[in-house]
Amino acid sequence: MRTPVPEASRSGAATPTRGLSLERIAQAAGVIGAPFRDSPQFESEALGSQLGCRLVVKVETLNPIRSFKARGAQFLMSQLTGRPHLVCATAGNFGQGMAYAARERSLPLTVFTSVGASPMKMERMRVMGADVRTVGNNADDTHEAARVFAAESGALLVEDGRDPAIAEGAGTIGLELLRWPETFDSVVLPLGDGALLGGVARWIKEHSPTTRMVGVCAAGSPAMERSWRSKLPQSAPAATIADGIAIQTPFAEAVANLVELADDILFVEDSTLVGAMRLVHRELGLVLEPSGAAGIAALMAHPAQFDEKLTGTVLTGGNLTVEQMQTWLGG
Repeated sequence: MRTPVPEASRSGAATPTRGLSLERIAQAAGVIGAPFRDSPQFESEALGSQLGCRLVVKVETLNPIRSFKARGAQFLMSQLTGRPHLVCATAGNFGQGMAYAARERSLPLTVFTSVGASPMKMERMRVMGADVRTVGNNADDTHEAARVFAAESGALLVEDGRDPAIAEGAGTIGLELLRWPETFDSVVLPLGDGALLGGVARWIKEHSPTTRMVGVCAAGSPAMERSWRSKLPQSAPAATIADGIAIQTPFAEAVANLVELADDILFVEDSTLVGAMRLVHRELGLVLEPSGAAGIAALMAHPAQFDEKLTGTVLTGGNLTVEQMQTWLGG
């Protein structure tokens, strides 16, 4: 199990506060760059008719890194003091968001990934100026390597799922979703480290308390669901094609936020994720990676919960290699 670095040791960061702030989510909406905010959202009759609900999709793949992750990275960096050397661990999309934001501010960034990380995602981080290092075979190994590097070098460790600013940046998605003129019955979001669901739920629960906030985990990565149900961080192996939501050891801060804010957490099988990717590709012409399609997969796997109801979901990432597109979208 990885060991979080005490907040007091994180020089260069803004003073942390407990929980997630509505004021800072609103502030983040004015900080995040234009390519990443106000992403398209619309009701898809084609998807809704097949999934048995009224479905509003928000597309977070039409930006320079093809995912929502730059929202949190940009807001976090806007809160920094000084010019620290940054370090993070990632499956790929968060690292791209960090690399994009760090390049904008000319800040050095070291990124740790696992041996099985997407070569395409690693190359894009390098192109944006990050020093990318491959360590270990799983998420806990890479987080530990990043922690050790920060302790030994004095770099600022940035932890997706633990730093409030990252979740608050992601929370701007909730602010934008609630511009929809009707009240959502449910909003269904991929659940990995918890920053997305925590940030979005913080905003939506304040402004639309009857809306159910539902997280979606890969069946092969049950740690966050188990942690949410037990209200304490639980470690579990992660074996899924959805690297963006593959979590072994959740942060206590993320679990505490979800215990307070999430109404339910559902599991989906990898085969259903692929089916969701193909459905979105066929009906909307969009390429999604497995984690990016998790919300759609949940509607496929658990239709009774969303029957005829107004449901929102976020298509969170679309970074696939050519080989992955041939394998998952060619059938």
